[in-house]
Amino acid sequence: MGRTQTFDTAEVVRSARAVFWRHGYEAASVPALEAATGLRRSSIYHAFGSKRGLFDAAVDSYLDEIVRPRLAPLTGEPEPNAILDYLTGLRDALERAGSVIAANGCLLINAAGADIAEDAAVRETITAYRAELGQAIGNGLRAHLADHPDAALVRLTETCTALVVAAYALARVDTASAVHSIDAALDLIDRS
Repeated sequence: MGRTQTFDTAEVVRSARAVFWRHGYEAASVPALEAATGLRRSSIYHAFGSKRGLFDAAVDSYLDEIVRPRLAPLTGEPEPNAILDYLTGLRDALERAGSVIAANGCLLINAAGADIAEDAAVRETITAYRAELGQAIGNGLRAHLADHPDAALVRLTETCTALVVAAYALARVDTASAVHSIDAALDLIDRS
């Protein structure tokens, strides 16, 4: 008979997520994960199967607790200014010293440039995230620019999504350029 679990799985995953988000999968050592979660290696492996299993749980947590709540105002039938609010909020977070986004960028965009992206399941998750982001931005743009032709909205969606991805990729190393990417998206929408 196994021992009873004495920890809150969601809290452990959040703590591990912070380590993966800050350091990336490869540089997130098991001792660092042990220190962050308060669990021993054996408990981590028993609960999640492996470091990779813990990473997968952290990615799911990131999508459910960080990404999708931020995209929620852009899904369904968004308010006309929801896209502007989303981009302005992202810009503000990037400019705010010490914010998680300014310090760490995006967990999945960071993973896209790391060795872990060679794994097919991780690539699929990153691709699905990029599609979800683009769909939300497109919904927001359609609500804001309802009278624009579909072809123009498709191009604007692709451009704004690429600028958001660029901002996330640059956030850790060049905050000014990350903010400039968001400003460029806002300017494109304003001129459309």
